[in-house]
Amino acid sequence: MTQRGEDYAIEAVARPSLSSELVERMREMILEGELEAGKKVPERRLTELFGVSRTPLREAIKILAHEGYVALVPNRGAVVAEDDEAEIDELFPILAALEGLAGELAALRADEAMIGEITERTDALRRSFESRDRLVYFETNQAIHDGLLEASGNRSLIRQHGLIARRIFRARYQANLSEIRWREAIEEHEAMSAALKRRDPEGLGRTMRAHLMNKLRSIREGREAKRKGSEARTAASAGEFA
Repeated sequence: MTQRGEDYAIEAVARPSLSSELVERMREMILEGELEAGKKVPERRLTELFGVSRTPLREAIKILAHEGYVALVPNRGAVVAEDDEAEIDELFPILAALEGLAGELAALRADEAMIGEITERTDALRRSFESRDRLVYFETNQAIHDGLLEASGNRSLIRQHGLIARRIFRARYQANLSEIRWREAIEEHEAMSAALKRRDPEGLGRTMRAHLMNKLRSIREGREAKRKGSEARTAASAGEFA
């Protein structure tokens, strides 16, 4: 079969539970860098690794493509999506504005059950931070943000947020890779939970906007450090042949 994006129209529907499991495992591999950005998804290796046929694997790839984790490229097949630095810089302030508004609405509209759920998730977030489990932290973090969006009760806001959030998924994960930023992030989440319990719309909205913009700052710092490291290695390599 030729490797084109349209090849991913699956003839047979894979079992939802199996496809969902594959999506989760492949998403983790992408976030952790096991599947590298810009590289083809190694279908044969993954079928052997997971012990599945190509049908459920390709169904999972379709889902990941819809979520923005994978791109279906004509004549190349499935490729792990690359981050667009300019787009990330443009989208984070928009996401921050949307989440800030969601926070303001959630503080006014959340019922006690919703507030209790956010409190419990924030406690779980602290535990995952203390155990240094980044994947569990990231998943719990996403659940907190999703819960606050849900508590806003604004369907249009949630829909627009989803369109943007999935385009910067990896950047959000990588933003907490430094120990300093990770510690800052957990403190910000605890401040968000406290503002929600106080039903403080201004405080929650402000904290959520700052939280997102601090993520962007961390991403930019990481980019700069990576560039400097690359330049230093290039200079050292050139020096060896001088």
